[in-house]
Amino acid sequence: MIDHDPDTGEIREAQKANVAEFTVSEISFALKRTLEDSFGHVRVRGEISGFRGAHSSGHCYFSLKDQGARIDAVIWRSAFMRLKSKLQEGLEVIATGKITSYPGKSSYQIIVDHLEPAGAGALMALLEERRRKLAAEGLFDSERKKAIPFLPRLIGVVTSPTGAVIRDILHRLNDRFPRHVMVWPVRVQGETSAAEVAAAIRGFNAMARKPDLLIVARGGGSLEDLWGFNEEIVVRAAAESTIPLISAVGHETDWTLIDHVADMRAPTPTAAAERAVPVRADLLAQIASFSARHERGARRLMDERRTRVRAAARALPRPDDILALARQRFDNTSGRLKAALARNTLLHRRDFEGWSARLTPVSLRRNLAEQSRLLARHGAQLNRDLRRAVEQRRTMLNANAKLLASLSYKSVLQRGYALIRNEVRIPLHAASQVKPGQELRIEFQDGEIAAQASGPPPPPKAAKTREGGQGSLF
Repeated sequence: MIDHDPDTGEIREAQKANVAEFTVSEISFALKRTLEDSFGHVRVRGEISGFRGAHSSGHCYFSLKDQGARIDAVIWRSAFMRLKSKLQEGLEVIATGKITSYPGKSSYQIIVDHLEPAGAGALMALLEERRRKLAAEGLFDSERKKAIPFLPRLIGVVTSPTGAVIRDILHRLNDRFPRHVMVWPVRVQGETSAAEVAAAIRGFNAMARKPDLLIVARGGGSLEDLWGFNEEIVVRAAAESTIPLISAVGHETDWTLIDHVADMRAPTPTAAAERAVPVRADLLAQIASFSARHERGARRLMDERRTRVRAAARALPRPDDILALARQRFDNTSGRLKAALARNTLLHRRDFEGWSARLTPVSLRRNLAEQSRLLARHGAQLNRDLRRAVEQRRTMLNANAKLLASLSYKSVLQRGYALIRNEVRIPLHAASQVKPGQELRIEFQDGEIAAQASGPPPPPKAAKTREGGQGSLF
């Protein structure tokens, strides 16, 4: 019990000495620990207020409010990147986290770890806003949708590998028209579902051997269960796909944003398999029907052509009438041929006899003698021309030999000079080219000797020339 003065209301000095004293920091951190111990894990429902986007650090600061109060909220960068729902002003949400205080402002706040729209109404509002945004970008336009191949060879399926969906798709494909199927396993529900589905769609498009068709499928569920297929990352991956894509998410009444961007929407996964391939038995029956129609048409065409040929043949003359005139001309010509051959043979015999009379032994000998004289005359002329050419070449060769002898260094050696070469027989022209101890070869007019240089070489001197400008030959 505190004793105080009834007149002034002040605590007496004795009692003041017994009250504990705290610093500001001690009070602030004590309150912080109390809040965190009491409200370490809470779920708070409220409306987002004051959200202006992420800070440059990646953290988000805003408030949660209802009709009677407001609480500050913080989402750290790591938690913000994991959020499935997009934050926006005025959206009612349920935030999960812990209550703590910020000593620097003497205020309390909630550190948000997880955040989700509060109820289906909020999700539908968020979904509608996202749909309008993506539609405004033209992602849902029918002009950009690709045609589904009639009979794909390879079908890629993005779905859970353990659910009934993949079994239904494979069973239906085998019943209608068996095809090769490649499954990319993903989670079709949960926080990582959207990222895995988008990565699978882009992965199929990046393959060297791409599938001819993609099917993105999962079974039915609530709006929250199907929410991963409403995320922008999935919608944009489907829009970027160069492979035709069939969306089969949920049941007939379930619609997600991937249904709007897909090239075809199937109400169920089984229906997606039905739209992916035709019925093989129906194709065989149709081909058989076409084959029978083709055969009947060919028979009718042949009958029609045969009738036309017979009608045209009746207007043509008989073969005997066509050949009668030719036969008559042939008979007349063959009758004249024997006499013509006899006359031709007689004319050739007369020509032969005329030429044979002119070919006597005397004329042949005369012709042979004339040819011999002509040949002898031409031979004598040819011999004279050859002798004249040989003499001209001999004279030219002698002149060149004399010129070579006069210009050769051998004539210089005969006048008492010598030619000095190094060890590789390259002529040396100056003393500066010789090194002490170097092996030398000296050639005189009567032979060659080996020598070795000794002593330092003398300094080079300018070459003296005779009057007329003639220098040394070496």
